[in-house]
Amino acid sequence: MKIFIASDLHGSAEYCRQMIEAFTKENADKLLLLGDILYHGPRNPLPDGYSPQEVLRLLETVKDSVICVSGNCDAEIDRALLPFPVLPDFGAVFTDGLNIYFAHGHKDAPPLSEGDIYITGHTHVPLNAVENGHFHINPGSLSLPKEDSGHGYIIYADRKFVFKHLNGEVYDELDTDNKQKPSVEQTALADPTPAVRRPQVVRRKLVIRRK
Repeated sequence: MKIFIASDLHGSAEYCRQMIEAFTKENADKLLLLGDILYHGPRNPLPDGYSPQEVLRLLETVKDSVICVSGNCDAEIDRALLPFPVLPDFGAVFTDGLNIYFAHGHKDAPPLSEGDIYITGHTHVPLNAVENGHFHINPGSLSLPKEDSGHGYIIYADRKFVFKHLNGEVYDELDTDNKQKPSVEQTALADPTPAVRRPQVVRRKLVIRRK
């Protein structure tokens, strides 16, 4: 199964169009949306092309492929208008021998086992980390990326998660069959600031390559 993973559209018709174009080009089986679909949120600026009604129309064209979980900005009326079911808190996909759990990320994580995958959005910042034996990843935001990250998504296929910008450029990946965790030296190279050591947690700062 090939899954296109994206989050935090926040009502941007412009980035919804780009997402659907990328989804079509990737020829993925499913489109996993991690919440905050229509409303921009009180703490966020209006994204480019803000038009929740147009987002609804665009999502209608891919509704049969969508798996969606609710975000903190998704009101009851938003969930009622979306043309596909919206899971309230968490969801799961079991494929290729992996347990893949997903949520928006604004609530506490469910109990996870070693080797599980946990995918969240909410922060608007990409993440590729190992936490207490499970993998924690985040595609960032489609419309309102933060901390100098880009507008992007993740592609899952064959036990591998590939981080991409909306133009298809790859900038990071997680291969679940590669059990080697990032070394301290690798972390230091990616982030020149002193690392804060936390027990059993390994985080890699994603390096955004711009042409």
